[in-house]
Amino acid sequence: MNVRIGASAGFTLVEMMIALSIFGLLTAAGVTLLGLTARTQEASDRLLGELGELRRTGALLTADLAQAAPRLYRDRDGRPLRAFAGGNGEEPMLMAFVRRGWAGGDGAALQRVAWRLRDARLERLSYPHVDGGGSPVAVTLLDGVSGLRLRYRDDEGMWHDRWDPANGSHLPRAVEMVTTSQPHGTVRQLFLVGTGSP
Repeated sequence: MNVRIGASAGFTLVEMMIALSIFGLLTAAGVTLLGLTARTQEASDRLLGELGELRRTGALLTADLAQAAPRLYRDRDGRPLRAFAGGNGEEPMLMAFVRRGWAGGDGAALQRVAWRLRDARLERLSYPHVDGGGSPVAVTLLDGVSGLRLRYRDDEGMWHDRWDPANGSHLPRAVEMVTTSQPHGTVRQLFLVGTGSP
């Protein structure tokens, strides 16, 4: 009895090599696609983090300036200071003022805050008491800031590089802040002052 095995009973070596080559190409394409997806996700996370950092800073500054109060305060030596002091960005201390809408520390609804640029970091300082001394709590909001410029708009619509009016309780109407940093480039932001509820 003769048993004849047909050509359809198995694969030839050539067919096996072609199948392995196709499988290898598909695997290589899949690994490349997976690597590209991982790099894209990493870049997206980094960009979203940088954008979130900028938005958090803007939101906090918006809240602080909107709640700015025309209240004079005293330093640790008892000297009265103007309600709102603002520099042009060349000095480390950028702005210092009293804001409403805060219930903490000694239970007061007012809080003294300041914004400064130190070691290429934009920081917000919050003081435990409106008047007097006490060590502030510093929070870094933006890192890698290579340049910062501030301007202040008065009641007549004029812009000033500094805010130091003769009337110590007078607040600016708006603040313009232009920051330059490696991750964000140059960003210009405008904030209204004292628009919060009394």
